[in-house]
Amino acid sequence: MNDQWVGSTLSKMTLEEKVGQLFVIQMYSKEPLPIDHPVLDKISRHHIGGIIFMQGLPEQQLEITNQLQAASKTPLLITMDGEWGPGFRLKNTPKYPVQMALGAIQQDSLIYQMGYEIGSQMKRLGVHVNFAPVADVNSNPSNPVINYRSFGEEPQKVAHKTWLYAKGMQDAGVLAVAKHFPGHGDTKTDSHLGLPVIRHDFARLEQVELYPFKHLINKGIGGVMTAHLHVESYDPDNSLPASLSTNLIQNKLIDDLGFEGIVVTDAMNMHGVSKQFSAGEATVKALQAGNDLLEIVPNLTERIEAVKTAIQKGELSEAAITHKCRKVLALKKWLKLDHYQAASPANLQEDLHQPEYRLTKRLLHEQSLTLLKNEDQLLPLQKLDTLKIAAVSVGTTRETHFQRMLANYMAVDFFTLPEKATADDLNSLNAKLGSYNLIIYGIHDMRLSVSGKYGTTPIMNDAIARLPGKRQVIALFGNPYALNYLTNASQGNALLVTYQENQITEELAAQAIFGAINVSGKLPVNVNQTFRLNQGLLLKKNGRFKYTVPEEAGFSSVKLKTQIDSIVNLGLKEQAFPGCQVLVAKNGKIVFHKAYGYFTYDKKRPVKLTDIYDWASLTKITGPLPALIKLHGEKKFKLDMPFSFYWPDFRNTDKEKITSREILAHQGRLKPYIAYYQEAMRKDGHLKASVFRDHPTAMFNLRVSTNLYMNNHYIDNIYSEIRDSELLPSKKYAYSGLAFFLYPRIIKDLTGQDYEKYLQSQFYKPLGANTVTYNAYKRFPKSIIVPTEQDNLFRKELLQGFVHDEGASMMGGVSGNAGLFGNATDLAKIMQMYMQYGEYGGQQLMDSASVREFTRIQYPKNKNRRGLGFDKPYIDNKKKKLKDAYPAVDASPESFGHSGFTGTFAWADPKEQLLFIFFSNRIYPSRDNTKLFKLNIRPALHQAIYDSLF
Repeated sequence: MNDQWVGSTLSKMTLEEKVGQLFVIQMYSKEPLPIDHPVLDKISRHHIGGIIFMQGLPEQQLEITNQLQAASKTPLLITMDGEWGPGFRLKNTPKYPVQMALGAIQQDSLIYQMGYEIGSQMKRLGVHVNFAPVADVNSNPSNPVINYRSFGEEPQKVAHKTWLYAKGMQDAGVLAVAKHFPGHGDTKTDSHLGLPVIRHDFARLEQVELYPFKHLINKGIGGVMTAHLHVESYDPDNSLPASLSTNLIQNKLIDDLGFEGIVVTDAMNMHGVSKQFSAGEATVKALQAGNDLLEIVPNLTERIEAVKTAIQKGELSEAAITHKCRKVLALKKWLKLDHYQAASPANLQEDLHQPEYRLTKRLLHEQSLTLLKNEDQLLPLQKLDTLKIAAVSVGTTRETHFQRMLANYMAVDFFTLPEKATADDLNSLNAKLGSYNLIIYGIHDMRLSVSGKYGTTPIMNDAIARLPGKRQVIALFGNPYALNYLTNASQGNALLVTYQENQITEELAAQAIFGAINVSGKLPVNVNQTFRLNQGLLLKKNGRFKYTVPEEAGFSSVKLKTQIDSIVNLGLKEQAFPGCQVLVAKNGKIVFHKAYGYFTYDKKRPVKLTDIYDWASLTKITGPLPALIKLHGEKKFKLDMPFSFYWPDFRNTDKEKITSREILAHQGRLKPYIAYYQEAMRKDGHLKASVFRDHPTAMFNLRVSTNLYMNNHYIDNIYSEIRDSELLPSKKYAYSGLAFFLYPRIIKDLTGQDYEKYLQSQFYKPLGANTVTYNAYKRFPKSIIVPTEQDNLFRKELLQGFVHDEGASMMGGVSGNAGLFGNATDLAKIMQMYMQYGEYGGQQLMDSASVREFTRIQYPKNKNRRGLGFDKPYIDNKKKKLKDAYPAVDASPESFGHSGFTGTFAWADPKEQLLFIFFSNRIYPSRDNTKLFKLNIRPALHQAIYDSLF
């Protein structure tokens, strides 16, 4: 207050200039500032103290701010209403959760972090004062104006959370202003439209409404906003708004509570004050009552003249005006406006949308999720193989983010029911739901405010009524007070509240349902007799994939995206592949999954994340290998037993004593490959009629491709060719896929089950890996299956849905060496299961010791890098340069994976808990395209991921 700059500036001011400093006028930034804008005149004529920006664009606001500051003799206070960040007013700026959602979280340190980030964002925009946070205790569910803007109805928690938010902002160098003194939480009238009345006695006011403000003042809040509402206990003889009440402001706030900061009125154009008093009268009363600043002041000239007249009449003293002006200038000094520097427009969007800000927002939303009901521990969902799920979006006609995220965890069918649906529509929907045993309802497109019953309709309530014989999960994407109108929500087996609707809350709700995240929120308000204050069940995550931003897993999202994009774009430019996908997961979190390019070089069909790929040799580690590992753990498959024990056809041959361990480690002296189809060709290149037909018959019904069917018995010839093949001369590493043709039958013999059905029941369905399948053409439309090669020699067609590998195709598409199809997310589940040593989603699907055995290097002394079925890094890989390494230089010796001929790759590093998946169809239209290898795309991408870690 006694600062030299403050004193010097004040001493040079006229009375009118001092009065002008007490007003903050309204400004929009939707359009550029014309040279004749009225605000410029008010700055020059009336020397106003500040600007409050309303709706607009950040770039425009920053430019206008700099223009207005340049026009002002005394630096302006730039202010905003940014209750949940700049996005409260500005497009394309950060917007954090509403305060009711923050009231539900239990880790309050995140609220401080949010406050600091909002302060930093405001500062970057050239804003000095944020008229936030809301310190009102919302105890009235019908409150039309505060409601979701409050931290809740528990005074102590409201006080604590409000201070953390305010302290964060002030530590960032922006003034926080708590509102709406003395408390707007128990009102039924919107003060924008009329004058609310509070009829509580002094004791209640002290215990509830005033409690947060007392706490904030003791902690050091810099500003308090006064409300346009009438408090009968303090002004029983009139209907004076608190914003004009000397009893409440000067006597209570300043003298009794000892507040020495800036006191600012709520907007002076609100009907709570403007309907009772003229502009001049309201202004004088506000200053008399103890306010220092008046914001949003229509008829500014009239107000200033009224103040001057009041001074002349002795109703206001010039000393009081000088004191208020000194406080305003002292605030400007604290904000370093005595050395004002214009905000730079350079990199504004990048600065406002820093990755750390996105992470804070996600974590706040995540920790606000509140589980109000969970009968029989239905959530998180378990035993996925027993579930048939329908996801119904109620209140909308669109496919939702909620539904799409649910489908990442298992097969889910989507339905919608519009807000204005009829009873016939609902009956039709319920008839379609008859075959499902679990219905997941999302309640969408609601309103946060009480108007229109929060956007609910009777048909929405009818839709979520309990269906006989069905278990039901309900996710409410909105204000929990809406449960007073959605009474059937209490009938559901599980009920989850997210407080508001956006892509993040929808996706997090789906993740919570499947156990990917913890749920710990508690209701910050009493909704009704069923759903009470502080109600909220804890839900522990079960280890399924979480979807989040790279920073949560220790990556730089900018670096990760930039490097991956650069390498992939090189591959696309050089036509190493027409399109691809990259997936990155760390610590059980999928942090990057992006599709690039197209199915083919004609660029007609863009690649989508859900597209189905031919996995090629990735089949080896995702088809027979899970079964063999499980059987090993069950003592039914022994690695050091001769392979001929499981495949009797090898007995009495040169292969009789080769062990299963040697074969799986590619040290069994087996030939790399046999071109079986060539044996079924005549010398003129035509296929033998004794082996193939162009249509199915009783004897020829093993389908090889669209119009090619093989003799059912010819598989025995393949087995004989493997048996009779020559062994390699020495026992050293030589990659061979021959034994993998035999494993499906071995697994069938050991389990007594059909090979495919065994894999589905033991692994794919429990994992929720529902796209993993042989013969994709049987299950999926061609439109979502990425094509591989134009086969002009054997099958005479573009292969799409039929396995590319010729040998696997002659096994009817079902082989251990190739043949599996699926999407990247489902492959990630299998790899994550391995990385977690057989466990995924709370289920131990195979023996952990067996997984460790299969994934370790077997014969390092023989310079064989391989595990059992799994590929491993080159020996001494870390000593190599990237161009000579495999896979990435930084991949740990404990890591493992495999590659596929079609252009696929999967690698897991349990030491770093890092997973990398790459899908491409590099062999389209021909396998002769080897640019993927020449450009070293896959190792380069893999290394870029390690390089992007903090």
